[in-house]
Amino acid sequence: MRALVLNQPGPVASLTICEMQDPHPQQGQIRVSVKAVGLNPVDYKLAGRGNPIWEFPHILGLDVAGVIDELGEDVENWRIGDRVFYHGNLTQPGGFADYAITTAHTIARIPDSVSFTDAAALPCAGLTAYQGIVRRLNIRKGQTIWIQGGAGGVGGYGIQICKARTANVITTCSIQNEEYVKSLGADHVIDYQNEDVLDRIQEITNGRGVDSVQAAVDIDTANQGIQGLCFGGGISCIAGLPSLSEKTFEKAISVHKIALGGAHTSNNYDAQTDLANMAKELMSLVVDGEVSPMVTDLIKLEEIPKGLERLETRHVKGKIVAEIE
Repeated sequence: MRALVLNQPGPVASLTICEMQDPHPQQGQIRVSVKAVGLNPVDYKLAGRGNPIWEFPHILGLDVAGVIDELGEDVENWRIGDRVFYHGNLTQPGGFADYAITTAHTIARIPDSVSFTDAAALPCAGLTAYQGIVRRLNIRKGQTIWIQGGAGGVGGYGIQICKARTANVITTCSIQNEEYVKSLGADHVIDYQNEDVLDRIQEITNGRGVDSVQAAVDIDTANQGIQGLCFGGGISCIAGLPSLSEKTFEKAISVHKIALGGAHTSNNYDAQTDLANMAKELMSLVVDGEVSPMVTDLIKLEEIPKGLERLETRHVKGKIVAEIE
């Protein structure tokens, strides 16, 4: 099979296409003929630092959509030919290839009305936002949430999921992305480069603060998010945890760390199956027209390194998806 491989930890420009042996599923696994893969920041981050348990050459790629073409032993409820998508295991070979292997209990079905490219845009960014907003923060009607980095993948899904739950959404982004995040449903947009974000948060909430924060950028913005919360509020952290102090606990704030990849290696079967459950629930929002997959760029397998370099600039709107032909 063709695969885009990493021969040793290093820059994404070092990724090369080569021929590798076709993989085959073991007990409880399925093989997917890959049709599309989503690109994510974790791909270039892992390329740079590697993983001690990887065998090289290694295949990256977490967000996979395709067709089941081989079943391992004891796989139930799935058939060859089923259209599926999933969030992969960071410790195992990924989806930047013609074929990929994953566990049968972590995949979800793609409805006939949804394309492979749209499905491939969902898992990493979409499930990160979904787990934080629905499973952890439990955003409810009328609550106010601050979505940091609204123009990115996690932020864009976060805005849409919150609006589907009839919450009020404040988001931060650069001025050139203001109309884009408004098109996703943001009620208030703060230009973080030219406005005092916390002052604007207090102004919008009449001095109360927000009920929740989706902190999708870094430790500094997570710390800023803590300051913007109301008493009893909660923050969902993706790229770094805030610094906690006695003052933090005086506000009765809850802090939630989101790490989807940890489910695969946790030996917690319920956490693993919830990856599939969340994917199914998120897909339902897509089918109902409440969430757009936000695919802004379609590329080919050999163009993935350039796509990941673009992601490294942190100025990409929506999702980049590669079609595997």
